Amino acid sequence: MAEPGGGRPVTVSDVQQLVRRKDEIEAQIKACYELLEGQKGVGMHEPLVDAEGFPRSDIDLYQVRTARHNIICLQNDHKAVMKEVEEALHKLHAREKEKHAKDEAEALAEAMSQNQSLPQAFAKVNTVSPGSPASVSGLQVDDEIVEFGSVNANNFQNLQNIATVVQHSEGRPLSVTVIRGGRRVHVGLTPKRWAGKGLLG
Repeated sequence: MAEPGGGRPVTVSDVQQLVRRKDEIEAQIKACYELLEGQKGVGMHEPLVDAEGFPRSDIDLYQVRTARHNIICLQNDHKAVMKEVEEALHKLHAREKEKHAKDEAEALAEAMSQNQSLPQAFAKVNTVSPGSPASVSGLQVDDEIVEFGSVNANNFQNLQNIATVVQHSEGRPLSVTVIRGGRRVHVGLTPKRWAGKGLLG
């Protein structure tokens, strides 16, 4: 079936149109059969001549022949339309499937690009002491640290780097960036003395 509108994708309304056409053809076939029924119940194959070979005089031969001819033509049309309906439905489903696959691929690509745009973490928060400067700033266990003041994945060597930054920043807010649940989160952290050990906790 050539797609309607020259290469235009099949739409639901195209299918509905085809189904309407099928219904019309079925109604016409039914009308023709009723006409034959009205002619003394002559069907598609009963003889139109009498025992002596003369045309039957009890029926309208012209009407019967026309009805039979129309039924044959309409049945062919019906078969063709049914094939079109089937093909159109296949195309419609294939397109839905294709669209679904495309949407999934786009969502995946978006998730991938978000992951790629997240910076590299160099440390992970294992514990946060309650009431500590780290806790007050909103730092959470499992936060992955990507920036701690001037320290990032590119210049981080060991935890001593962070300790040095903390000592130099006592009482001053430090900008800390972490990855939490796949998203980048900024935390303002001010190292200071508190009841527990260290300046952060």
